[in-house]
Amino acid sequence: MNPDDPSPPPSFSFPHFELKDIFNILAQEEDIPWSYFRDGVDIYRFYGDGITGPTAALIRFRKEARVPMHLHEGWEHILVLAGSQRDQNGIIHAGSLRIHPPGTYHSVVSEAGCIVLAIYEKPVRFMERPLKPDE
Repeated sequence: MNPDDPSPPPSFSFPHFELKDIFNILAQEEDIPWSYFRDGVDIYRFYGDGITGPTAALIRFRKEARVPMHLHEGWEHILVLAGSQRDQNGIIHAGSLRIHPPGTYHSVVSEAGCIVLAIYEKPVRFMERPLKPDE
């Protein structure tokens, strides 16, 4: 971009979605364009496709919903906005942030339901069997 050029910068076209009062997410829950992710689990992706590269998404767990065992090949940040969820590291409640480093794995369940903001740098790998120590 030339600083002497008075023309406006190029415009970029991408979906825009803004959440205000994010810790009051339940009041806005029905306004979010959720998509199916797993039985009892819905997703709304801000960016990324969950297959390649980084992704940021809202994930909504219905009561007793689960996400099976998966490996984090990159960093994952989970911010619980409403409700709570449990994994092998314990329970995290609304307002809690948990960071999973690369190479870690877990499964997740939400007994009462929850909504989380998930930001991850690489897609996760779902496993049909537990990992062995050398994998």
